[in-house]
Amino acid sequence: MDLSPHLPSSGRALVVAAAVVDDLRTPTRLLAARRTGPSVLAGGWELPGGKVELDETPLEALHRELREELGVVVEVGPPVDGPLPGRSWLLGERYEMLVWLAVVVEGEPAAIEDHDEVRWLGAGHLFDVAWLPADLPIVERLEARFGASPNS
Repeated sequence: MDLSPHLPSSGRALVVAAAVVDDLRTPTRLLAARRTGPSVLAGGWELPGGKVELDETPLEALHRELREELGVVVEVGPPVDGPLPGRSWLLGERYEMLVWLAVVVEGEPAAIEDHDEVRWLGAGHLFDVAWLPADLPIVERLEARFGASPNS
């Protein structure tokens, strides 16, 4: 996996996120986090993550963001490839996002920063929350990776 800084050729800033699941090979649950701000995003559900700082690689940013936002350490799995060059996902006009599968290896996910609730969603319930529009196509892509029964 490439650890070098990713600079989108589009001129958009880079954001990273994790699709935190219960198992990297055959996931049955996905972690969703409800945003507290800014006001236009408050109450919407998202995959946890954040902006890549100038002095860090995307994966370094992902680990930092998950420690800060959820209080967890994760093992990063394969990327969730997006449709843009560089496998990223469009996140509004100003940002694009890289997403990886990840599994918690230390800690229990909690709404520490930028969120007021976290919730595990079973395979048949991935759309039980109001996902932010930019995260919805990612969750739709993830749905195909889930191997559990619809009642999970």
